[in-house]
Amino acid sequence: MKDDKDKVEINAVEDHDGILTIRGGGAKRNWNGIHYKQGMSAKNVGTTKLSANIATIPPGGVAFAHIHVDFELILYIISGKVRHEFGPGLKNVLENEGGDFIYIKPGVPHEVFNMSDTEPVVAFVARSSAEEWDNIVPYDRNHDS
Repeated sequence: MKDDKDKVEINAVEDHDGILTIRGGGAKRNWNGIHYKQGMSAKNVGTTKLSANIATIPPGGVAFAHIHVDFELILYIISGKVRHEFGPGLKNVLENEGGDFIYIKPGVPHEVFNMSDTEPVVAFVARSSAEEWDNIVPYDRNHDS
């Protein structure tokens, strides 16, 4: 999984005496076939229990199989249509589209496919971890087959 998080320029955080803002959603980084727009986390605003950002899967793209270790994740699909292959051996399949909320329990292996060859999938992502990029591990679909 290619990881270029160290190459990201962090946009300035404005602290308005208890309400913090990043104008325009911040910089971008790429990870595991997904493009992320900088959000908020422990690293830039000092959160202690959550992080959030915007994820984009390009047309025909795949977020390769992985597991979130010890944190919950909620997605809201803003636009596009995805297919999740999930569970042991990635044998279960679920499709979601713009307007859908998705909750992924800790430890559930999953791979995400953009079902369009012409339109990106855009999603708001919220994690129950202040660390945006830690505790995500690759998953081998043959692991539990």
